Amino acid sequence: MCDLCKPPPQESTKSCMDCSASYCNECFKIYHPWGTVKAQHEYVGPTTNFRPKILMCPEHETERINMYCELCRRPVCHLCKLGGNHSNHRVTTMSSAYKTLKEKLSKDIDYLIGKESQVKSQISELNLLMKETECNGERAKEEAITHFEKLYEILEERKSSVLKAIDASKKLRLDKFQTQVEEYQGLLENNGLVGYAQEVLKETDQSCFVQTAKQLHLRIQKATESLKSFRPAAQTSFEDYVVNTSKQTELLGELSFFSSGVDVPEINEEQSKVYNNALINWHHPEKDKADSYVLEYRKVNRDEEMLSWNEIEVCGTSKVISDLESNCNYAFRVRAYKGSICSPCSRELILHTPPAPVFSFLFDEKCGYNNERLLLNLKRDRVESRAGFNLLLAAERIQVGYYTSLDYIIGDVGITKGKHFWAFRVEPYSYLVKVGVASSDKLQEWLHSPRDAVSPRYEQDSGHDSGSEDACFDSQPFTLVTIGMKKFFIPKSATSASEPENRVLPMPTSIGIFLDYDKGRVAFYDMDHMKCLYERQVDCSHTMYPAFALMGSGGIQLEEPITAKYLEYQEDM
Repeated sequence: MCDLCKPPPQESTKSCMDCSASYCNECFKIYHPWGTVKAQHEYVGPTTNFRPKILMCPEHETERINMYCELCRRPVCHLCKLGGNHSNHRVTTMSSAYKTLKEKLSKDIDYLIGKESQVKSQISELNLLMKETECNGERAKEEAITHFEKLYEILEERKSSVLKAIDASKKLRLDKFQTQVEEYQGLLENNGLVGYAQEVLKETDQSCFVQTAKQLHLRIQKATESLKSFRPAAQTSFEDYVVNTSKQTELLGELSFFSSGVDVPEINEEQSKVYNNALINWHHPEKDKADSYVLEYRKVNRDEEMLSWNEIEVCGTSKVISDLESNCNYAFRVRAYKGSICSPCSRELILHTPPAPVFSFLFDEKCGYNNERLLLNLKRDRVESRAGFNLLLAAERIQVGYYTSLDYIIGDVGITKGKHFWAFRVEPYSYLVKVGVASSDKLQEWLHSPRDAVSPRYEQDSGHDSGSEDACFDSQPFTLVTIGMKKFFIPKSATSASEPENRVLPMPTSIGIFLDYDKGRVAFYDMDHMKCLYERQVDCSHTMYPAFALMGSGGIQLEEPITAKYLEYQEDM
């Protein structure tokens, strides 16, 4: 709007760069009369962006720019030179810089003007190259369509041949069944063979009856034997006619150009994993390093519905993907780009997301934490068990058949509703570790009954086959499984096998726990394969906490959430 109009202001039509104001037509004529100095002012279209006529230093706002730093190639003031960031830099006067830069710019412009014919010829050459590229691209598309049409023809031919074979087999089997049906219909009363036999029985002439009955009796005997050993004349199953296309599907998935000039990247399955997000790592031959990569992923439905691929352009060889749905399979693949050339896609990697959102917590250093036997790191995401001097000083109280007590530690955040999942690693050297969930009231009982030594015979959840765990299989306010000596021990239950060898599994590299608070269910997962190892009911009438217990030497490391920061740390390592 006009800055000088009386209210209401009119829309501005010009802005004066010298006055730093906007004017309508009438006000501009009044304040810039013809034949005066103001009439020579610089004016532009309406704007609010007025550049100052005198450039001021951005670091020292009250100082005018009067020097030029040759190192940084920017104007500076005298304070910048005296004690600022440019004190040790070589500077020159503004007039000298003006003269030098103007000469360089003039020379460059003169050079470009002198090369005008060369530029025009190069533009003509580029236009020809564009037309050639367009023609070659269309030709390549036509050739690709021809190749795919040949594949379609082969598929149609094979399809017709396979369907004919199935139809021929079906017709042959139906004919056999129809013949068998007609034979058996003849055995019914008043039909076929039985009806004929009944008519023969009415014959009173002995010689005629004997002559006819002899052949008839053989046919009756054959029909009787057929009834005793009934067998369908043909098979109903077409298992031998199932078309196996797995090999061809894999080959078609790898269908690409003869030689793209870029090797296929390979996804590193050991370094790729999924937790709260998915981390995908891949490697590429150093001799043929790509400029960039495109990571593709999509959800794999159980009904095998083919969803479209999501694409992400990546400059490095790893990427964190977020916003994945829980309890779903996702397929990942990557392809490399070098210039405008693209490599074929890598083999697909299938990862299964956790059954619920990841629950974030740290070990609680206050509630029941025994710093004499447990060592907690500063980040509170790792705990180790150590005996310490107190146990050695009390060694004379430990009698035969007694063992040191479990040392409990819990998460610092409780759960009161919803579905949650968390994961951790148990160190391979661990002797005995118990992991699971426990309610707040049960934790009060555990953590406020300190004992130096207890008998496993009277410890309900001691981790030993004392028999006490068989007493009750109903829902309890806690569930703990035992891990130790590189084994995962499935607790006894009314439904599980009682033989020890059937309850002992190899210890997974990473273990996950899934708690459905609302349904009162807890499950333990092998994180490597996202496979449920053990599941049972749990009483969730109180606040539930992630619970851990250690005996002897051992260590537990919580899984670190996958974030972009985590990826940068991995790359630094």
